Amino acid sequence: MKKMMMTLLLFMAGILGAQEAPVAEVPAAETKAAVEAVAEEAKVVYAQLGSKVSFEYDVEALKAEASEKGEASTVATKITTFSDGSVTGGENVTITMTKAEDGTYSVAVAEDEAFFTTSNVFMMFCAVLVFIMHLGFCTLEVGFCRAKNAVNIIFKNFSIVALATLVYAIVGFNIMYPGDFSIGQFFGFAGFGIGNDVLGYGYNGGYTYYTDFLFQAMFAAATGSIVSGAVCERIKINAFLIFSIVFCGIVYPIVGSWGWGGGFLGDFGFHDLAGSGLVHATGGAGALAGAIVLGPRIGKYVNGKTFAIMGHNMPVAAIGAFLLWFGWFGFNGGSQLNADPAGTSGIMVMTLLASCAGVAAAMIFSWVLSGKPDLSMVLNGALAGLVGITAGADVVGPQSAIIIGAVAGVLVVAAVLLLDKLKIDDPVGAIPVHLICGSWGVIATGIFSDAATVGGQ
Repeated sequence: MKKMMMTLLLFMAGILGAQEAPVAEVPAAETKAAVEAVAEEAKVVYAQLGSKVSFEYDVEALKAEASEKGEASTVATKITTFSDGSVTGGENVTITMTKAEDGTYSVAVAEDEAFFTTSNVFMMFCAVLVFIMHLGFCTLEVGFCRAKNAVNIIFKNFSIVALATLVYAIVGFNIMYPGDFSIGQFFGFAGFGIGNDVLGYGYNGGYTYYTDFLFQAMFAAATGSIVSGAVCERIKINAFLIFSIVFCGIVYPIVGSWGWGGGFLGDFGFHDLAGSGLVHATGGAGALAGAIVLGPRIGKYVNGKTFAIMGHNMPVAAIGAFLLWFGWFGFNGGSQLNADPAGTSGIMVMTLLASCAGVAAAMIFSWVLSGKPDLSMVLNGALAGLVGITAGADVVGPQSAIIIGAVAGVLVVAAVLLLDKLKIDDPVGAIPVHLICGSWGVIATGIFSDAATVGGQ
């Protein structure tokens, strides 16, 4: 996501005639082993979403020709600078500049049209998968709660998607990706509303501006759905909707900008592929605050004792967990931001392995503690593993993914029990799943990969 913003800024700077970034000479690899090593290093760095793209060509000459003919094209050299300072170049692309009737210029970059189209469609499909996750949040919450509150819960979850998307379009997207920060590297704002998708290929090599917004808006709405589960059965609808508008449209975008929009976390080498920390831990923190402020449901904690308030429909809850699991392949897979086969397949496999390990670990641990199987713990075990792997699915291997998922499965069970000790009522386990396991996922990325350090995370 940082890659996306820097790509846009550098490219527009080139169009306006700004000074081109110096291009370093790329050492030639003399052996097959050296070629493979360079490719693997570039892949890892590229996965950190820290690359910057610029194009070498005669901007003024192209603008003059476009001014005369209305449209002009030239061959440019694409230069990619990775976050570790290494540079690759030499790929030729076609840049087309068009002059509109109002005197403005628009630019399109034709790289590999087939790959761009495939990547853009893949990103849109992944956005739809993330959209389906909202049905998963809704049905999971309905199943875990009492029948009398089902309509209230459905109303909240349905409304979140609409309101969060609208407020994210009005202010959130341009807070999350401000371009330039106005308060240190902590806050920036690029203006109200989303713009027109006039750059085409020039916006990013893997997707258009509108596709970027579509995908990011689904993430914003998810943060509100996370909070909903922790505060259900004792919050008024109007209060929750007001909270969701502020949280999804302002709070989450500010936090997201710190890691994905060019904020201060990038200075520490922070790596969070799809948001273990920026999405899930942020949503989990909001859930914790809401649960503490609201207090427990009536009858949950009486005279120092904890009483279980059983969900009314566990089959519906299981359907919700399956829908979330299904949608998570788009949540993580789409976060590579292109359809590179090696990268996307690896991310999805790590996502699957971690979630399965989360199920197994939560099942065994809860069974040992209580002496009987607990379906709610198994469902949350899957979600715990998914949240845990979300930060590092692109930079860890299969064994590490299994360990990350298994630890998350144990943590979610322990955290559920701890919250009851602290008398913090969380009907669906949103705080253990998203805050605790999201935090673990960020730290685990520093432990199990070379893409980040524990200190940086």
